[in-house]
Amino acid sequence: MSDTEKPTPPKGLEGVVAATTKLSSVRGLDGELIYRGYNINELASNATYEEVVHLLHRGKLPNPEELASLKAELAAARELPDGVVDLIKMLPKGTSPMRAIRTAVSALACYEPPEAQDSLEDQTMRAIKLIAQVPVITAYFHLARQGKPLPDSDPSLGEAANFLYLIDGEKPIEEKEKTIDMCYILHADHGMNASTFSARVTIATLSGMYSAITSAIGTLKGPLHGGANEGVIKMLLEIGDLDKVDDFIADCLKNKKKIMGIGHRVYKVLDPRAPHLQSMAQKLGAKLGETKWLDMSERIAEIMLREKNLYPNVDFYSATVYYSLGIPTDLFTPIFAIARTSGWTAHVLEQLADNRLIRPSGVYDGPDDLKYQPISKR
Repeated sequence: MSDTEKPTPPKGLEGVVAATTKLSSVRGLDGELIYRGYNINELASNATYEEVVHLLHRGKLPNPEELASLKAELAAARELPDGVVDLIKMLPKGTSPMRAIRTAVSALACYEPPEAQDSLEDQTMRAIKLIAQVPVITAYFHLARQGKPLPDSDPSLGEAANFLYLIDGEKPIEEKEKTIDMCYILHADHGMNASTFSARVTIATLSGMYSAITSAIGTLKGPLHGGANEGVIKMLLEIGDLDKVDDFIADCLKNKKKIMGIGHRVYKVLDPRAPHLQSMAQKLGAKLGETKWLDMSERIAEIMLREKNLYPNVDFYSATVYYSLGIPTDLFTPIFAIARTSGWTAHVLEQLADNRLIRPSGVYDGPDDLKYQPISKR
């Protein structure tokens, strides 16, 4: 093809293969999600989040000694630098948690020792720090904006339990811990999504782990990537009651309004993560005696499948799960970020292990042969 011929680039790079990865596979036609050879159904039903972190980062599910070692590493890495804690306290109370998390993660880089290197080993240590510290940053900002004290983490607790302990002020009951732990597993990685690609592009310049994860968080913050579960609960609250669902959805379809949490860029069938979240929502509804939000969600899903042949995605039922647990709406996307940090950091390390600057081409679609005119003649 000559320089004057113009290829047509796929919008959003759809269908473009950007990297080879051993971490996860999203199989849209079959409705499957695989983490390093394990179907997500296997992991969601049997594993813990820490086991999945070990799988993504160290290539296999851990034995008891390896799991204990990883848990100890994560617990030891949770403490934030004093300057970052002070920064979190100084942030405007009205800012969004995702902005706060992005800012604090960027600030973490400033507290690396001057002799810190960028070897793969050093970046691996930073990955563990970030997996442990992003939940603490999230919890601390949530507490700080309410004027509450910021407690120390509890080293005896796992990642999900410690996050809940920080935001709630008490150790979580087992059911709540297991629910969040499973949510972490379901959100840990998902192929070459926008935020993961952003992280890989950034680290490919050798900008460092903190830069890459800051890029990823900034990308996830965008409403076309993260934030859909917040949109789902806002939609449910706007509808209000089950008997209003049909009219609401009919109006949305008539006026071509987006139904949050329905449909997926890759999956052409049911998102394999959605049934696990639906099951969690059912159990929580039965326990709490409140199935209103789930009933509304299931009715929406039924209508959208019938009318548009579209299925719920991971965000659809997670909204009801988080809302039922009493988690503030604007922490829904941060929980996504907490979980996905394990996947982002694993992708960063994979990119570094066989790195080349990511530099795609663009198709120029502007004029040629313009002549400069003096400013007095323009």
